[in-house]
Amino acid sequence: MHQKWQRWNTASRKWLWILVVLGIIAAIPVIYDRYRTESSSNNVELVYNYRGLVETASYQAHPEEYLQQQLDQLKAAGVTSMAMFESTLDDFKKSRRIMMFNAGDVASMTKSVIPTNDNYTYILFTNEENAGRLSPLIEDTFTGIGIGVKPWEFNGQKGLILETSPEDAVLKPMQPDPIAFEMLRSKGFNIVPRMSDSLPYNQEAMDKLLAYYQANGVKRVLFEGDSVKGFNDNEDMNSLQGFANLLNQYGIGIAAIENLKQPQKGLSKLAYDTDYNVARLYSLSDRDAAALSPETIADRFALATKDRNIRMLYINVAPSRNMTKATITDSVENIVKTLQEPGNAIKQMENNGFKMGQAGAFHIYDSAGQRYFKMVVVLGGVAFVALLVSYFIPALTLIAFVLGLIGSAGLYVLKPTLFEQALALLVAISAPTIAVLLAVRKLNEMNAANAGLTSGRRLAHAVVTYIKTAIISMSAIPFVIALLNNITYSLVLNQFRGVSLLHLAPIGLIAIYVVLYRGGKPLQQIGKLFRTPITLTWVVAAGVIGVLGLYYLSRTGNGGSVSSIEMTLRTVLENTFHVRPRNKELVAHALFLMGIFVSLRYRNVVYLMIFAVIGQLSMVDTFAHIHSPMKISFVRDLLGLGLGFIFGLIAIGVWQVLEGCWKRWVPRLRRP
Repeated sequence: MHQKWQRWNTASRKWLWILVVLGIIAAIPVIYDRYRTESSSNNVELVYNYRGLVETASYQAHPEEYLQQQLDQLKAAGVTSMAMFESTLDDFKKSRRIMMFNAGDVASMTKSVIPTNDNYTYILFTNEENAGRLSPLIEDTFTGIGIGVKPWEFNGQKGLILETSPEDAVLKPMQPDPIAFEMLRSKGFNIVPRMSDSLPYNQEAMDKLLAYYQANGVKRVLFEGDSVKGFNDNEDMNSLQGFANLLNQYGIGIAAIENLKQPQKGLSKLAYDTDYNVARLYSLSDRDAAALSPETIADRFALATKDRNIRMLYINVAPSRNMTKATITDSVENIVKTLQEPGNAIKQMENNGFKMGQAGAFHIYDSAGQRYFKMVVVLGGVAFVALLVSYFIPALTLIAFVLGLIGSAGLYVLKPTLFEQALALLVAISAPTIAVLLAVRKLNEMNAANAGLTSGRRLAHAVVTYIKTAIISMSAIPFVIALLNNITYSLVLNQFRGVSLLHLAPIGLIAIYVVLYRGGKPLQQIGKLFRTPITLTWVVAAGVIGVLGLYYLSRTGNGGSVSSIEMTLRTVLENTFHVRPRNKELVAHALFLMGIFVSLRYRNVVYLMIFAVIGQLSMVDTFAHIHSPMKISFVRDLLGLGLGFIFGLIAIGVWQVLEGCWKRWVPRLRRP
């Protein structure tokens, strides 16, 4: 019975491979749907922070003249939109629409005694237009939250008395300055309103505001603070759904800011309720806008749009003190140089196929048969994982496959998102591990045959193995794409988990295979290891491997630090190929090719495969970054393979020279 079970498990491996191939074929329509989705939005919107520009103008000798000049300059440079925050009394004060006083100021002005129990805010409008346009706005805002408002006049100037302290009054947000709004529209700028959730949600007022925005060409809103509009009142009022309904009614989408420490609360639900009418936004800080060179900022913009599906570029500005020139400076001129010459950011983005204009959402393509194709993909994915088990514990092959199917069905019902991520992760681990494992097995067979191959034959075998291994590793890519084909990943509203495990597991599994499975039965090898004395060399080697492992892990994901040399190399690769392959792939691919070549003569060099697997898993990991377009990831992998192959050939050539020198000169040096 045991022998029959062994035969069934061995025979099942062929059928599992067939299921893997069927899964790859079934993934092709899903891949095409994702390609169409990624190609459906090509407008890039350049958004400038209007509040920062007004603040900068407030430091100038002629604020209004300066503001108009900078707006005209930015418009000519290619800025398409202005971000307008909800106005505060402080904003109106900086733009010189109002003057604001406290009770003490008014007492001095009127030569009276300061009230003992009134700490009110006093406002004077600077002209009739400001009074006519802003007085109703201010009055509606404060009375709407229960703060009394009374008319006031001083020296013939109209004003208001707000029955709250100035410190409290300046915190209350109102709709954007209507005078500035109309001025910016007259200059041809689109408006991107910024909304906060600091005041109680009011559906009627929001309806009126969004209707006004629609009439003035607003296509997208951006949120300020740590939550979206309506989040704080959602539990009592279901305000998120109400706000989403209004956004859908007026055809207005939202923006998701990249790389926040924590996503804005309520964004995922609002995105879902608006049918993912979302555009990703990259924010350039005011410090970077002033300090970085135009070329550096332009590269950031080009990479963000090309490599990360960013469709909104948000440019911050703030006044700064230049002690060298003894003056107040800003970044407007630097941004103009970034967009035009010498940075040529707009030209770079247009060369990449983008157009400058209001950002649109991706159109989600979901063909009718996608659900059924994914079922076949899941079957193939489970088969892939079972194959990995079969190469370590053959007796568990069929059990692993059956349990995988049962577990997948249960997890799909209970937690579908966790299911698709878990299966994608397991397939991403399985493919590169199997690929390198098969290469190691082939090396063992050839070394056992004692073939004594020539250098040419060894090179031919190395090249063939290099190609076969890459194909098997990349066979995981269709599974990763199909299983994670959801717009939430592209918009980074949901993220693929397990990156660290993906970067470690194949290395550990190949290490286990090389150490335990290559020289005989695993249990015998374990016993042999336990009987081996631990030397100082072992301790030092373990310490070095530990340090290298920690550094390697620190470089996974988006948080790793990069040296100046590596940054230079990245820039050269980007400028040369327009798509930057990963540096670790170049090294690992070269190490793999050279390792195969050398291992065919020196058996123990096969230990290099433990590190060479990094290149194989990295190719799969590239496609786990769903916010990167597929075509960019595919080109990146091919470039990594091509350049790694060239570097590997160079390494082999160097090895041959060094080996020849060693064989020639060492015997002479050993002579007495």
